Amino acid sequence: MSDALTCVTHGPVARLRLDRAALHNAFDASLIAALTAALEQVARDADVRVVVIEGAGASFSAGADLNWMRAMAGASEVENRDDALALARLMRTLDELPEPTIARVHGAAFGGGVGLVACCDIAIGVPEAKFGLTESRLGLLPAVISPYVIAAIGPRQARRWFATAGIFDADQAHRMGLLHEVVPAAELDAAVDRQIDLLLKAGPFAAADAKRLVREVLAEPDRDRRDHDNATLIAALRVSAEGQEGLSAFLDKRPPAWAER
Repeated sequence: MSDALTCVTHGPVARLRLDRAALHNAFDASLIAALTAALEQVARDADVRVVVIEGAGASFSAGADLNWMRAMAGASEVENRDDALALARLMRTLDELPEPTIARVHGAAFGGGVGLVACCDIAIGVPEAKFGLTESRLGLLPAVISPYVIAAIGPRQARRWFATAGIFDADQAHRMGLLHEVVPAAELDAAVDRQIDLLLKAGPFAAADAKRLVREVLAEPDRDRRDHDNATLIAALRVSAEGQEGLSAFLDKRPPAWAER
C-alpha cells in the first residue's frame, strides 16, 4: 500500500483513508494509482460489504497537488490525456464499486475531492466543510469528474459552479444533493456508523446491487423494456437464497442471517 493511502478492514467494513495530511490529501499520480488499486482490491474481497472513504488531517481532499499540476503543465497533450484517463479510471472504479460506499467529509473538498464525494453512494459532512470546483480559475474545467458531479447536483447547478469556480459550504452542498446529511463534527463518526449499520442490516446482494439498478433504470428509455427488466429482477431476487432468507426472517419475526453479528 502506498504511503499516500491507508486501508484498514474491520470485518465487513473497509476504510480507505487519503493519507497526505500535510498536503491536505491533494491528488497526484501516486495517490490516484494507489486509491484505484485499493478499490479494485476491495471489489474482489467477498467479505467486505461497506467501504468508507475519508481523509487524514484537516481536509478530505483539497484537489490537485501543486507539484503535480506544475509537471502536467509542462507535459505534452498526449501525456495529459493519459494522466486524465487515470483519474477517470479512479472515478469510474469508485462509482461502479460492487460494495456500497460512504464519503466521510470534513475540511476542504475541492476538484477531484468533490468527484470522490459525488461518486460515493452516501456522503456525510460537517458544517465547516468547504467545497469548490475551481478549475475555471485556471482556464480549465472539471471535465473528468463532470459526469458524477452533474449526476449528484444536477445540470443547472453544475453550470453555475463549473463556470464561476465559487466556493460553497456544507449547507449548500446538502441543498444541492452532494451531501446527504450534515452533522456536527463531534457526531460525524456516529453518523457514518449509523449508515454502516443500516447497510449491514440490508441484504448483501441487495445493498451492493442498488446502484446498478439505479444506473440501469436511468439508462433505459424504453418503458416496456424497463418494466420487463425490473420484473425479471424482482422475480429472481424473490427466489434467490438471500431473498428467501429475508422473506422468511420477516415472516418469522427474526433477524436475517446476514444481520446477526
